[in-house]
Amino acid sequence: MNSQTPPPPPPRPDCTPTQVTRVRGGAIAPAAESDFVAEETPVALEFNGISHATMLATPADLEDFAVGFSLSEGIIDSVSDVRGIDVLPQCDGIVVQVEISSACEVRLKTRRRAMAGRTGCGLCGVETLPEVLRPVAPVTNGSAVRIRAVLAAMQDMRTRQALHDITGATHAAGWAGGDGAVALLREDVGRHNALDKLIGALARQAMHGGNGIVLVSSRASFEMVQKTAAAGVAVLAAVSAPTALAIRLAQDANVSLVGFLRGDDATLYTHPERFIA
Repeated sequence: MNSQTPPPPPPRPDCTPTQVTRVRGGAIAPAAESDFVAEETPVALEFNGISHATMLATPADLEDFAVGFSLSEGIIDSVSDVRGIDVLPQCDGIVVQVEISSACEVRLKTRRRAMAGRTGCGLCGVETLPEVLRPVAPVTNGSAVRIRAVLAAMQDMRTRQALHDITGATHAAGWAGGDGAVALLREDVGRHNALDKLIGALARQAMHGGNGIVLVSSRASFEMVQKTAAAGVAVLAAVSAPTALAIRLAQDANVSLVGFLRGDDATLYTHPERFIA
């Protein structure tokens, strides 16, 4: 093997080898070379046999995804409401069958009946406007956070994005403690999916995320704030900008929203009093 050729990464379900032709300095390379692209697969979520939603997602950490989606969308109240998860590959995607408690099933059926016949807003093709803008309880955690820890956590997360380093096509969501060290990270082609996977991993590992920091390698949309608040985390830090709706929700939900977090710079949009030097 040519000593200058790096060894290929080990086989993994979330990326696939392909052949590409490079263009460098305006010149087309004379030969193709190997590269890797992120996988994107239809993932259907079923709850007690009820088909609920289908998303395009990276086919890894799907148990975390199922739990995190269930929590952040208000389908379950805690991970203890999940009785079992089966991940079933199909010829055209993956079906994730989630068994939830009978009380949660009744609530889900009631919710779906209320949705029937209404005009959908187009978000994920499954939710109505009232469902999208559902209120979230304010986060009760009020612990002070060192701004240096937030800055360090984002830099730490970037070094841990293994799938992004291979493919350049994925987002990441991470959780860091007060010291700024990232303790948990999940990646996906979708920013919402990455955050759901992180929330699910926190719950399944019984990690108390409330006193930590959620970091996302994307903009901070309304849904990202909504999911962070639903997980009980008081700080959401994003690489890019928030939307106006995200800022209003963060203010109401007692979430400190940080944007444009790059290097030693950041912009504090809500509840800046939570941060100390």
